[in-house]
Amino acid sequence: MLRRKFLAAAALYALLLPMTAFARTTDSEIYAAPKEDIEKIKAEGMGDNSQVMQTLSYMVDVIGGRLTNSPSMKRANEWTRDQMAKWGMKNAKLEAWGPWGRGWSLQEFSAQVVEPHTFPVIAHPKAWSPSTKGEVTGPVVHLKFDSEEDLAKYEGKLKGAIVLVGDARDMQPDFDGMGRRFTDSQLLSMANAPDPNLGRGGGPNFNQEQIQRFLANARLRAKAMKMLIDEGAAVMADNSSKGSGGTVFVSGASVAGDPPETLQDLFQGSVSAWDKGAESKMVPQMTMSTEHFNRLVRMIEHRKQVKMSVNIKAMYHEEDLMGYNTVAEIPGTDPELKDEVVMLGGHLDSWHAAGGATDNASGCAVAMEAARIIMATGLKPRRTIRVALWSGEEQGLNGSQEYVKQHFGEMQGGGGRFAMLMGQGSGKLVTKPAYDKFSAYYNMDNGTGKFRGVYLQGNSAVAPIFRVWLEPFKEMGAGTLTLNNTGGTDHLSFDAIGLPGFQFIQDPIEYSPLTHHSNQDNYDRLLADDLKHNSTIMAAFVYQTAMMDGKIPRKAPPGGAQ
Repeated sequence: MLRRKFLAAAALYALLLPMTAFARTTDSEIYAAPKEDIEKIKAEGMGDNSQVMQTLSYMVDVIGGRLTNSPSMKRANEWTRDQMAKWGMKNAKLEAWGPWGRGWSLQEFSAQVVEPHTFPVIAHPKAWSPSTKGEVTGPVVHLKFDSEEDLAKYEGKLKGAIVLVGDARDMQPDFDGMGRRFTDSQLLSMANAPDPNLGRGGGPNFNQEQIQRFLANARLRAKAMKMLIDEGAAVMADNSSKGSGGTVFVSGASVAGDPPETLQDLFQGSVSAWDKGAESKMVPQMTMSTEHFNRLVRMIEHRKQVKMSVNIKAMYHEEDLMGYNTVAEIPGTDPELKDEVVMLGGHLDSWHAAGGATDNASGCAVAMEAARIIMATGLKPRRTIRVALWSGEEQGLNGSQEYVKQHFGEMQGGGGRFAMLMGQGSGKLVTKPAYDKFSAYYNMDNGTGKFRGVYLQGNSAVAPIFRVWLEPFKEMGAGTLTLNNTGGTDHLSFDAIGLPGFQFIQDPIEYSPLTHHSNQDNYDRLLADDLKHNSTIMAAFVYQTAMMDGKIPRKAPPGGAQ
């Protein structure tokens, strides 16, 4: 009991004063907005005037899933642009990047077992999957392989088959429930994390044995995909990687590319499913719920003849291969600072099996709402505030990285997108004039959970500022600062060239086990109070960044600026 009380007290103290790893700056040296301005932001964001859920309902329910370069993504780009212009924001427009690749949309889908008896199967086609040749009916074959010798056993047995690829997955009851908020002890652990700049950095830390094992598996999978095409398989079906109760986690179709020799080969030079003509290197594909995939595997193990009928009718959209980001601004009012920029946003694209509510309509709606709050309060930011809603994030941070390259600069001669995603950026930093006019970018892309603090990306100089800015929200549960890096989303595009880019710490809620890239990522999984909370804090951070005399401090630029 004493230990529990001590940990709770220590955690609460750390939420407010995580000082030990941070540079010390007195509060008197830090700009903080007047209390009445913060109270205006709170009243507008947390009260009945909030529009964040109305924005979300239209994006998720009416527009729906927003696969990059699909017609629904185009509708989302245009609607968000028009909505921000309707609120009075200026320079609302779509900014092109690319060319990138074609869009894809699903027209029809059905899947059912027809022998030895009939039952429908819970499944979803993979994005950019080719269509089947109408409804196809064929035997179900379980392709089990750990070596090329295993694959050879299936030669001549896959023509016209619905092929199950992968293993059955063990299912266990969830006695504790999947919903989670961060505990005080977890937040304390984040606050006490060491400076990532003193160690290996923000990328995954794989040893050579792990890398070689991964590459060997990737080469074997590439050979299996080629075999499916050569043998004339009708459909490939894999098992949902996680989830239960009919939840399907599904993303993009697999392509029979050249077997990779290095990790970079997986990112560079390989054919992607969205490339024109890639269907010649794919078979129609779907992901099944684990309960149904497992059942079919067991039926086959009982030596039963199992047949399925599957119909996938999809359309490729090749008329415009450019991607688009939606941007809009609140112009700055200070003659000396209005050409400097503070940015906020999230990725607008999603996967296709649901409405993309928590990944990431929530982040886009919060960014839009934060800008609306600032305008509705009548506050006049000194710097220009720019909302950016990205596309192509799910396929590798494409939209934000291209935007940063067009406007601010890039690393030349390094490892490209692969190095950035792995936290191993290198090369020579070449900047544009706007690089020096940029203050900070704030991102949201971790579901529906409320903000508990900020990942500092190893930028200890900003910690005293953010600590002061979180003070008015400590009673709302937001107070943790961690030097930890966090990856996988669009702030990395800024951080990679030395620009301050931040992601907020969010309560996990049900993000990983239920909604992230799944067919359950719909409006009903959103938490209105949490998203009002997030919009309010985002507005306060962005507004104060736009009002302070100087820009947000930066880490040392990578590679040396040119």
